[in-house]
Amino acid sequence: MVRLLEYNHLFAVGTIFAFLDAWNIGANDVANSWTTSVSSRSVTYLQAMCLASVMEFGGAVGVGARVADTIRTKVVNTDLYAETPGVLMLGMVCAIIASSLYLTFATKVGMPVSTTHSIMGGVVGMGIASVGANGIQWVGSGSGTAVVNAGVVQVFLAWILAPGISGIFGAIIFTITKYAVMLRSRPVYKALLTVPIYFGITASLLTMLLLWKGGSYAVTLTDPQVAGVIVGVGAAWGIFIAIFLCPWLYCKVIRDDWTIKVYHLPLGPLNLRRPDAGPPSPGYCGTRNFYQGHLTQEELDRRRARPVVSAEAPRGQGVTDEEATIGNGSPELKGNNATNTASVSDDGVVNNPARRGQLQPSEGIENEKQPEQHKSIVGPKPDGKWYSGSVLFWYFKYAIFRGVDVDIVNSQKDKRTLLTGDLEAMHARVAHYDNKTEYMFTFLQVMTAATASFTHGANDIANAIGPYATIFQIWNDGALPEKGKADVPIWILVFGGVALIIGLWTYGYNIMRNLGNRITLHSPSRGFSMELASATTIILATRLSLISGSLMAFIIHSPRW
Repeated sequence: MVRLLEYNHLFAVGTIFAFLDAWNIGANDVANSWTTSVSSRSVTYLQAMCLASVMEFGGAVGVGARVADTIRTKVVNTDLYAETPGVLMLGMVCAIIASSLYLTFATKVGMPVSTTHSIMGGVVGMGIASVGANGIQWVGSGSGTAVVNAGVVQVFLAWILAPGISGIFGAIIFTITKYAVMLRSRPVYKALLTVPIYFGITASLLTMLLLWKGGSYAVTLTDPQVAGVIVGVGAAWGIFIAIFLCPWLYCKVIRDDWTIKVYHLPLGPLNLRRPDAGPPSPGYCGTRNFYQGHLTQEELDRRRARPVVSAEAPRGQGVTDEEATIGNGSPELKGNNATNTASVSDDGVVNNPARRGQLQPSEGIENEKQPEQHKSIVGPKPDGKWYSGSVLFWYFKYAIFRGVDVDIVNSQKDKRTLLTGDLEAMHARVAHYDNKTEYMFTFLQVMTAATASFTHGANDIANAIGPYATIFQIWNDGALPEKGKADVPIWILVFGGVALIIGLWTYGYNIMRNLGNRITLHSPSRGFSMELASATTIILATRLSLISGSLMAFIIHSPRW
């Protein structure tokens, strides 16, 4: 084989735009898939970025495909380029340029899109230009369902089927959670009892995902053995959670042990023998308020019913000082302080959400409902010369952390836009459940999101490195890859993984702040249902060949819409 040195410029251009394509996969695809966890406040934005970086890179490099389809979506027959490999190389460069530029535009304007469909569109356009429309596989060969299980038609069907399937599973999972846990009496105890069951089921489903859609590793087990592994992993993980996590949760959430730490988890049942922690230290906030900044319908109506006082209004006009501090001795709440205690009704819904944030009655609803204060990692620029140590260190922090030093949840709370409508009113119509019960689902949501992220890295990085591997192999060997498969060197996987992480780390916030709570109010119980619905849809589609693996990115994102 002879290296095509005359095409060095094509290889260089392909390298640049393959990096841009992978960068956009991180900034769009991966950021999209973690939006639910961040919007639910199950993890902070920085924690999500760290977890996503590790899981995506581990999936891409650890079990990423070492062999990629020359044209991943197989909508163009590569045999048509047997005599002119340079044309295919040029075509793939054009396709990846088109894909990366479109993804850049979509990411910039905050549109979550499928990177699989983006590269497929570029390949279809390239194919029509180089071999004509007759060279495109518009439908699958054969009869019956095989006709719609391949080719371009498959993508159009996915746009219709994927959101519906994921939505149905999400509704089923959350309905079960709602009536089995959230609306029951003493819901936090019900949640604690169901946590091992949920973890076991989730582990079984994610094991299916790893076995059937996990990457380049070969699974040589028979069907009965696969079933045994799936059930065994789920049962073992559920028992493990019951032994180690549940006692820790009981102490932290139900007994309000403010001294227990994450490193006490390995103690398992021994945590139940911990002495009473006593009163909390000053500054201890208790369980995170997952509804911070979101008003109930009653609170919203009361706030909007009050007249607004302008800055120039004379004292005594509009709302009085006493009335402006609802909950701080106002007529509206005066005399009711005895009953204004944090409470959860028998149906599991918080009766007085103003109490949910661990505030005392005198602090008022309005104070409690203010957004959480964002703690900046970068901080303000210090005074001094640009070359001084403190200023240089600030520039270093700005370069590294600028993309993750963003308050995602509060960025999603623009009160009214053309597409979202009145977000405050929409959020007010959503039930606010007990915070301690919600907390039980944070670990489940992180587990589901992390596993899905690992699988995404193992598979969807091929959207960028698959075409690039084809470009490299034609340039390096001077011929088409054999059997339509291009070898993927490890350095290309690392190249794609690094570009993906850089995109996620530097610009993932732009997609996240346009989704999440702008679609519906998120909380851990709802977010877990969304994540598990996505994984279930992928498993069903993969196992039953309802929708090809090339459409997995779209299915992962569909519950967000």
